[in-house]
Amino acid sequence: MNKEQFTAQVLDAEKSLYHIARSYLNNEEDCADAMQNAILHAFEKLHTLRNEMYFRTWLTRILINECKQIIRSRKEQISYEDYYDDVRAVTEQEDYSEVFEAVMGLEKNYRAPFILFYVEGFSMKEICQILKLSQSTVKMRLYRGRKLLKAKLEEVYGYAKQ
Repeated sequence: MNKEQFTAQVLDAEKSLYHIARSYLNNEEDCADAMQNAILHAFEKLHTLRNEMYFRTWLTRILINECKQIIRSRKEQISYEDYYDDVRAVTEQEDYSEVFEAVMGLEKNYRAPFILFYVEGFSMKEICQILKLSQSTVKMRLYRGRKLLKAKLEEVYGYAKQ
């Protein structure tokens, strides 16, 4: 894969990468950092990609590792003021729907497979490779994530269980 092909593939996956980074990280700056670091690492390690057909899956795995690294490195560094500002900024934005908030409120174990499958359209096999989980684990997390999301949305919209 040459530089032009790499650039084209990254540009095609940019929106997907953002959604995945956003599912792990809470603020825009961290998402941008994770995406930038993932693209840089992918370019540096491009020679290790065995099959160009799996470029997007490979890049997504690198991005998830970057997100986890940012989470580990920032755990002790977040001040109360920064946390409060982030929470207030999210609640003040009107473009976040109840559905988005409900999805983002899922535990990370359920949120990541949910976004990869339903938002980004990855196949079950690709999600298993990206998250390094068995197919039965991914299926179970999707099932439980749907149940939790349904319960949250029933609370928001007041629908009765049938």
